[in-house]
Amino acid sequence: MRATCKRKGDTMTVSLSGELDQHGAAAVQDKLKACAEDEAVKKLVVDMSKVVFMDSSGIGALLGRYRTMSEKKGSMVLKNPSDQINKLLRMAGMAKLVEKN
Repeated sequence: MRATCKRKGDTMTVSLSGELDQHGAAAVQDKLKACAEDEAVKKLVVDMSKVVFMDSSGIGALLGRYRTMSEKKGSMVLKNPSDQINKLLRMAGMAKLVEKN
């Protein structure tokens, strides 16, 4: 699992690639946290177009960043999840975070 962050103005885009499972979530947790905690960031966009698998560990990692953004009165959206991951997000009650095209 890889995570790259790119900030433009007050928006941080985090591009994830690989498997967001127990091992993958642990590998990118610190990177996601650092990107979300940047004081200048008011909106966190997580691009999931290259995530091939996600389990409950991935949901936990994303929820942690959602809490971080909520605490600082910011917002978070999940962009381009696969159909399978979108279904998992809906089951986890996170559908409201998925960006609508």
